[in-house]
Amino acid sequence: MDSTIQSSFDNLLSQDKDLQYEAYNHILATTQEEVDWAYDVWDQLKLDLTHADNHRRSRAAQFLCSLAKSDPEKRMLEDFPLVWEVTKDKKFVTARHSLQSIWKIGLAGNEQKERVIKSLVDRFINCVHEKNYTLIRFDIIQGLRNLFNEIKDNEIKKIALDLIEKEEDSKYQKKYATVWKNK
Repeated sequence: MDSTIQSSFDNLLSQDKDLQYEAYNHILATTQEEVDWAYDVWDQLKLDLTHADNHRRSRAAQFLCSLAKSDPEKRMLEDFPLVWEVTKDKKFVTARHSLQSIWKIGLAGNEQKERVIKSLVDRFINCVHEKNYTLIRFDIIQGLRNLFNEIKDNEIKKIALDLIEKEEDSKYQKKYATVWKNK
């Protein structure tokens, strides 16, 4: 791992919120492409998924989602349940940031894509008793759209449109459908 990335991880623990935010953005930008240092931070990020600080939990989940494409050992297949758990965090903002990133795991390969899609479909169908379930459903539909945009798999589009059809409230059905229009 180069010193710039190491500094960014160090700066995540700074008391300076601006420095933290800059570090966070730098790491996310860097992990848009494959990196060779994923396993240098993997175990610590895994530990941070259950950290007392919700910001650490959120960042850990988001970073692991982004690092999945840099995971030739396919550790994510085993660690997925730990990351997925953060999408149900007691702090809704933490849960939501994690859920909005989970689709990135699907870029890592077919097995990972199938796991993500299955989990998202399951959650969409079964989240009606969760607080803010309409936001959760929107994030799921958006995540499927993001995955589709990256890999152009028409099966993902079909799955998303089928889920939208399952929404019983026409107001939300229309809102979810806008994610798939004119793009």
